[in-house]
Amino acid sequence: MRIILTPVALFSIVLSALSPAAAEKPNIVVILADDLGYGDVRCYNPEGKIATPHMDRLAAEGVRFTDAHTPSAVCTPTRYGLLTGRYCWRSKLKSGVLGGLSPRLIEPDRLTIASLLKSQGYHTTAAGKWHLGMNWKKLPGKDVAELNIEAADQVHNVDYTQPVTDGPNSVGFDDYFGISASLDMVPYAYLRNDRLTAPPVGDRAFLMMAGRDNGGKTRLGPAAADFDAANVLPELTREAVRSIGARAEAARNGKPFFLYLPFASPHTPILPTADWLGKSGLNPYGDFVMQTDTAVGEVLRKLDEEGLSSNTLVVVTSDNGCSPQAQYPELLAKGHNPSGILRGHKADLYEGGHRVPFLVRWPGHAPAGKTGEQLVCLTDVLATVADILDAPLPANAAEDSFSFLPVLTGTTEALRPDLISHSINGSFAIREGKWKLLLCPGSGGWSAPRPGKDDTSALPLVQLFDLEADIGERDNLALKHPEVVERLTTRLEAQAAAGRTTPGPRQPNTTPVDPWKAGRDAHRPLARKPR
Repeated sequence: MRIILTPVALFSIVLSALSPAAAEKPNIVVILADDLGYGDVRCYNPEGKIATPHMDRLAAEGVRFTDAHTPSAVCTPTRYGLLTGRYCWRSKLKSGVLGGLSPRLIEPDRLTIASLLKSQGYHTTAAGKWHLGMNWKKLPGKDVAELNIEAADQVHNVDYTQPVTDGPNSVGFDDYFGISASLDMVPYAYLRNDRLTAPPVGDRAFLMMAGRDNGGKTRLGPAAADFDAANVLPELTREAVRSIGARAEAARNGKPFFLYLPFASPHTPILPTADWLGKSGLNPYGDFVMQTDTAVGEVLRKLDEEGLSSNTLVVVTSDNGCSPQAQYPELLAKGHNPSGILRGHKADLYEGGHRVPFLVRWPGHAPAGKTGEQLVCLTDVLATVADILDAPLPANAAEDSFSFLPVLTGTTEALRPDLISHSINGSFAIREGKWKLLLCPGSGGWSAPRPGKDDTSALPLVQLFDLEADIGERDNLALKHPEVVERLTTRLEAQAAAGRTTPGPRQPNTTPVDPWKAGRDAHRPLARKPR
């Protein structure tokens, strides 16, 4: 059989041969989609109706993990866990998410992927949605919310003309470009390193979904004159491609780079650009997923063009499951389920809240087309990177991070013994093998039974599911297997108290944590108004 190499492929081979030093440490690209569901990617859901050829390509060229999870079912805590290798509920954030003006969440001197790689000679760049807090200059006598989204009367409480401190540059990133939090949070403006690229000139809000005036709008707040929410995905993609181009020559000569690319899509506002509207045949959410997949493809194409693909580790995943803002009824009516075979969605303890696509490509190391069935978590990226570089981790770092490098390079045995999951209201679950125990009577999130909305007082306080037999989490086996409930409860309480799940010395939690609190609160009967 005759093999014909494209010019790009030939260029990549030649550059690899000419630059042996570059092969010692791989470039690392981590792309984090925002609210992308497990069933939104075709290689995870063959019955799905959204075309995702670029993520499917990664699955064909690398490892597709089928039992990968975010540590939380919402944005901020997952991002904390990914960058630090530590469950966020060990920090001072016990539920919910930060706002665009919230102060920095990552503790001083805490190791991150970026700071580790920087110490190993990497150039480190973040381009995208941060959502981990940064310290804005507050106006005299004014304040902003610390551990939740700022109130409407707080959006003008900072001086947007002044630089921020303790942002991405303070946790190991050499360069940063992006937005401070979710795209439906203020300010509507870009940051480059520690300053806005343009100051806000007035207040604006954006449609939550393209073309739908009745679908509500984002929070009203300060916006730069030229800021267009629909242009954020293209702008972040251009920045990522530009960054790869700027670092390419150095990378080919032994100076590797780390690119962290947390997209703000397909999270609300669901605003695909005009050339993508209608492409999916579903609704704007389906269009936005397709545009996000194409953005992944542009990054892959730039790596190819620069001859860097053969020595670059690429990870593509999501920060939690799909949001109900995607309009599940519309999508289901057209044959597409963003959660696939899973129950629930974003914010939930059910699998749809935190089981996510997780694709890893590393040519020459990770076999192409492999399916990884091992349990993994986004917190594990840090330990895996350290393992690749043979870089020792301090005892007080990456406390909940297990390396999955042996899975990439051929070992099939499970490395992560269990997983602790966390919902938006602070409810806990623990997974061990086929068993999953939820310490709450409902979803812990936004699907029914919803805490605070649905009366869960008549439901059992705990739920136990056999995921091998019941991936849809419908049959609560808690009463049939009290010994499993007891074992997993004891395990969860011990790991929460120990400050770590990996082997090592006990570590203090930033503040004490009670794994039962949110579940008990949800169990209380709803207050009823007298008739």
